[in-house]
Amino acid sequence: MADPFDSLATGHAGRQLAQGEGRLRELMREYQSGRFEAFDEIYASIAPAVRRYLLSQARNGAKADDLVQETFLQMHRARHTYDPAYPLMPWTMAIARHVWLMDRRTLSRRPWAPDDVTAMELPVKGDAASYADRVEVRRALGKVAPARRSAVIQHHMLGFSFKEIAERAGIAETAAKLRSSRGMAQLRALLKGRESK
Repeated sequence: MADPFDSLATGHAGRQLAQGEGRLRELMREYQSGRFEAFDEIYASIAPAVRRYLLSQARNGAKADDLVQETFLQMHRARHTYDPAYPLMPWTMAIARHVWLMDRRTLSRRPWAPDDVTAMELPVKGDAASYADRVEVRRALGKVAPARRSAVIQHHMLGFSFKEIAERAGIAETAAKLRSSRGMAQLRALLKGRESK
């Protein structure tokens, strides 16, 4: 069977590219047949290119690293669908693009907590309702540690359960409860300090 990639091998660079792609296809065949060590070589060979692509899309190094890991997880799950008659890189890049698009879709549906809480309209509830001025609550909330502030806003103002907060933050449910509790305690202390002045 003719190699569909050979048409690109017109010069030295083309031959190197074709040889590299040929080696990748061979490794992928081995990986499909159960030699998981081949994955390490595949990863070392193509992860930098996948990361460059995802970095150009996400424009955030940490996010790009997360997306690279998700791409290789999806590649592992879909390895049985790869056809070794075709180059590995386009198949992998299609998976990377899909992972990036799914991440964007997920983010568009996810609620967020703003960094600048002073501009946010707050429905004041519970203990905070006794404080006379919402502006003071917003200012005090702005001084609460960011992780705690996010938990307070999501639970007490947006109505999310601790389980939902934990899933969004990638932490345990008890950690979400602790962040919210400590955030409220910090908020109360800041507001009580204001009252005593």
